[in-house]
Amino acid sequence: MPCYVTQTASYLPGPARGNDEIEHYLGSLDGEAEVRQRVLAMNGITSRHYAQDRDQRPTEDVYEMGRRAVAACLESAAPDVPVTHIAAGTTFAPLAAPGYASILHGRLGETGMVTRPTEIASHAGICSSAAAALVNAVRTIERGEHRASLVVGAEHASEVLKSSSIRPVDDRAEHENVRNSRWFMSVFLRFMLSDGAGAFLLQDRPAAEGLSLRVDWVHSRSFANQAPLCMTLESRTALLSQDLSVLSSHFFPSADQFVADAMQTHGDTLDAHTVVLPHMSSFFFRKRMERVIAAHCEDGDNPVPYWTNLATAGNTGSASIYVMLDEYLRRGELQSGDRVLLFVPESGRFNFVFVSLTAVSP
Repeated sequence: MPCYVTQTASYLPGPARGNDEIEHYLGSLDGEAEVRQRVLAMNGITSRHYAQDRDQRPTEDVYEMGRRAVAACLESAAPDVPVTHIAAGTTFAPLAAPGYASILHGRLGETGMVTRPTEIASHAGICSSAAAALVNAVRTIERGEHRASLVVGAEHASEVLKSSSIRPVDDRAEHENVRNSRWFMSVFLRFMLSDGAGAFLLQDRPAAEGLSLRVDWVHSRSFANQAPLCMTLESRTALLSQDLSVLSSHFFPSADQFVADAMQTHGDTLDAHTVVLPHMSSFFFRKRMERVIAAHCEDGDNPVPYWTNLATAGNTGSASIYVMLDEYLRRGELQSGDRVLLFVPESGRFNFVFVSLTAVSP
């Protein structure tokens, strides 16, 4: 049974906030000024969104952001058949249990968007959690278990990064280079991550109007068996941290192995795609990512192009690929027959997801 992405939507809370406004919404920490300057100069993000007011009070929670993304997704076109499946992923939610999809289903029911019992799947993790939800939903439709599924990725990173919440371990005095400290590994993320949500409607047939995206194949692999922990969110403290030395050593070798495995498994090539949409945490990694793509193209001097909205939408973690695809489609550049490759790498313990799509007419 084929699977199609028939509608996309995104939700970015509040107006876009420039780099000079971060402190107004996340507050400040002692000694972080130099870190802020260096990280912002490195990551290339010029604006982002926060579901926080200037008193660091949430304007909405991660469930509400997901609900708003679904509302925008269903606003343009209702599914041809009732939604009977919801898959969702996030890194942080106020409740450890029940799962994110369960609370989201309740919110959708309260507002009349999904009014029947459905199968749900909640996915945890870092940046690939919502991509794993997408893989789950695609496979349920391909197996004929469901005809319509809502897939959601949402992040409320500011809730654990704001100064009134974050409690980094201060071990700066123990390190000659502050970048090697646990303090830095948590604090620099305050200038990397922001809030947002996105939703896809998946169906077993293309939409009656406009372009749909047929799922050609999905590929998901974890390299946790050969790499140490890199990025973690502690349950008791909600402290988010990333070890940059582990990232530097393991990320790109794992990514290279993943791309080769995916293309061989599916008998496909990067060159056969019109564009790659990669989740990037920072433009600092742009050149190395370009080298990975070029290495797997037949003409490495003219590799398949890629597109990202990281600079203006910010790094919304697991929601990034949803926000990115939605904006790319709204640009109106995609034509029937064009192919899009979604690429979602995660540095938690190096999990990667590809979703290959082809634009099709009704």
